[in-house]
Amino acid sequence: MANYAMALEYQNCIDCRACEVACKDENGVMLGADKQRIWVGIVEGGTTLADAFLNFYPSQCNHCEDAPCITVCPTGASHFVEGGIVKVDYDMCILCKGCMEACPYEARFIDEPRHSVDKCTFCDGRTQEFGTTACSATCPTKVRTFGDLEDPNSLLRKTLESREFFVLKENEDTLPKLFYLVPQDEEYRNRTMGKGIKTHTWSDMAPKYEAATTKRRTEWKEA
Repeated sequence: MANYAMALEYQNCIDCRACEVACKDENGVMLGADKQRIWVGIVEGGTTLADAFLNFYPSQCNHCEDAPCITVCPTGASHFVEGGIVKVDYDMCILCKGCMEACPYEARFIDEPRHSVDKCTFCDGRTQEFGTTACSATCPTKVRTFGDLEDPNSLLRKTLESREFFVLKENEDTLPKLFYLVPQDEEYRNRTMGKGIKTHTWSDMAPKYEAATTKRRTEWKEA
């Protein structure tokens, strides 16, 4: 059974926002709406015009193996489905916002028409047909690689096995499934990663993810 995740070649992001447009189109959201399921974070730096820069960090729900949003949900509205995807049952959500407060990545929002919290779903309604998410398929610079962590022949696994990566807010111990690939350009790497960020290889992280998946798989519901 698949366990879906995504690797991000964030050094390729040009902030074109094609991913956001594709996501909103896929989910029937107005194009002018504020941050929804996915977004591109921007960090500015430099002290003079000569060394000024912008760093782009594409992000969305991390579909954590140990998702705190599920742990705190009092009604079971937040839950895992097949593929290890974290979803929300709109009918069960009581808008207590506990999941929004628990999420370290600020990846949830209130969907006013549905009267429910909502978030990225890794396009679980289309992946069976197209094999990838709308944002991944649309990105012109191939920032996102979506796939099955448990398939050694998937492009995702091959990418993680050949590159170092880091995850956001590792100290939260959520085992997030967005993997940020370490930039191959040394200057860009030094500028965007900062001090104290731990980098990993798949061989050293795989046992942690495999153990967490085995533990959580019993909680997966049918998609």
